[in-house]
Amino acid sequence: MSINVPRPPVRLPYGDSPRPYTPLWRRLREDEWPPLGEVLRGRREQMHPGVVLVLFFPCLWWLTVPLLVGYQLARTARRMARRVFPVRPQGHVEDPGVLRVQRVRAWVALAMSAALLAGFGGWQDVAEIPGQFLQRLLFAPWLALLSAAVVVALLFLAAGPGTRRAMRAQLWPAGRSALWYFGAWTLVPLLFMAAADGMRLLPSSPNLLLWVSVMFVCWAPFWWVIFFLCFTSGPALRHAFNLSALHAALPALVTSVLVWVFAFLGLSTGGLPPGPVPLAVCAFLGGPVSVTMVAWWEIHRLRRRGVRWRG
Repeated sequence: MSINVPRPPVRLPYGDSPRPYTPLWRRLREDEWPPLGEVLRGRREQMHPGVVLVLFFPCLWWLTVPLLVGYQLARTARRMARRVFPVRPQGHVEDPGVLRVQRVRAWVALAMSAALLAGFGGWQDVAEIPGQFLQRLLFAPWLALLSAAVVVALLFLAAGPGTRRAMRAQLWPAGRSALWYFGAWTLVPLLFMAAADGMRLLPSSPNLLLWVSVMFVCWAPFWWVIFFLCFTSGPALRHAFNLSALHAALPALVTSVLVWVFAFLGLSTGGLPPGPVPLAVCAFLGGPVSVTMVAWWEIHRLRRRGVRWRG
């Protein structure tokens, strides 16, 4: 006669949770980042002694303290960003075929731009790239908002009475998301000036604790807003400020209008791409034309799924 002795439960790396271990780089792609203690532990039940030694070694505080505080700020900012601009907003229709074509088009456009720059561009064209990127970064949100407002107004006028009522009910949530985004952009220079003024109030020889406290109080809000904008800019511009809740075709329409606005803005400031005039004109038109074709193909596929303009 044998006696079965129960075995003690096996403790998993994440406490009592039975889920399998997921690599950290994959978890950082999720909406909710893991807590700081879990990041420092990794797959262990307890933190490695070497990590503890590094964290408590005073000579490395100039590196460890900003990293730990920055991760916490980025984690909370990402959580709020995903609440305001979810990856799959209401009304968004996930189409793997369209996503695949958009990805291929983006890589082909990048390769063509690099080939033109390498074949016909000079050092001056290379030096202008950071300025053009900064210009697009500064003007993109405001042009996107203007394009979205124009497209929404036109679609609202073209819609039927029933569709108008449904769109009117969803207009405030989309507008609230836009207010979050542009409010954060407005806060960036204000918080920067406030942090700079706060640093001037420090005495000439403060103690370390006072200096670190003032630094955190002054700069933490600024960097939180910067992280929030980094995490929201992609979904906000990709989904046109959650306008898919009003109409599933609105993000594609806004993208079509915005790409032409950016094309003519770049033409007015930097001229045609480098190379012979026929090739430069084709390169100038190729980007917006291809984006517009993909957007209208997406709208065609939405119509086959039952999405109508007038409802």
